[in-house]
Amino acid sequence: MALVPCQVLRAAILLSYCSILCNYKAIDMPAHQTYGGSWKFLTFIDLVIQAVFFGICVLTDLSSLLTKGNDSQEQERQLKKLISLRDWVMAVLAFPVGVFVVTMFWSVYIYDRELVYPKLLDNFIPAWLNHGMVSKIL
Repeated sequence: MALVPCQVLRAAILLSYCSILCNYKAIDMPAHQTYGGSWKFLTFIDLVIQAVFFGICVLTDLSSLLTKGNDSQEQERQLKKLISLRDWVMAVLAFPVGVFVVTMFWSVYIYDRELVYPKLLDNFIPAWLNHGMVSKIL
């Protein structure tokens, strides 16, 4: 039951996404007190989708490690369902939304920064957190 580097990487990515989510929610921004809060930002929604996706990946990896060597057909069937759920979330949610967020954000940022990330937000969101939220997705 040795951990494969891929499984360790998925767990590390999940932990980093969770740390960014916690740090983002701890920031006191005026936009968080308005209608919709931080859920009105596609970047934040995508960050949550990515965290859920990597949580499913870690759960799938742990399940495959625990069921390896077992001949139970029920456990194999459950594992196949979990793998198909992981693949569906990747194909339908995580990848398309992630690519859209990254390409649109940086395209508009290069064109006119004030449209997507005004300089005023530098007082609330550090540059590393913004870069982590937007670029880490891709």
